[in-house]
Amino acid sequence: MKSHEMALRMKRFESEMKVRAVTDLEEMIRNFEDLAADLNEQIQAEEQKTRMNDPNHPRYSPLAKLARARRDNILASARALRAKLNQAIRERNRVAAELEQAVNRLVNPGQPLADLVGRSNLQSQTNVPRGGARKRH
Repeated sequence: MKSHEMALRMKRFESEMKVRAVTDLEEMIRNFEDLAADLNEQIQAEEQKTRMNDPNHPRYSPLAKLARARRDNILASARALRAKLNQAIRERNRVAAELEQAVNRLVNPGQPLADLVGRSNLQSQTNVPRGGARKRH
């Protein structure tokens, strides 16, 4: 295998890993938000049951107080994951652009690099056969 083909395979692998990381972070955030919504329902049910809505009141339900603390921690974790998600999206887009450039260099070796910068079409990147000619859709 030629070195440029190996480099392209490595860049594809890196791109797939970045896409997977974004997907995983999105799923974790969704799970945290769902869990927080469930805890909100538990808190409301407990507050209705005890007829006490003020968490600072001495007779406020300990169960509701613990559920509030857990919900707040989960929401804080979701916010932290959103920051990581934003970074992961930027990384995914950067690697996708690099992969696009690598594919274009392999398919169009005589084309100046300046003509390749700024293009992004992730779907066409994955359809480059070994011979170097791009499949047409």
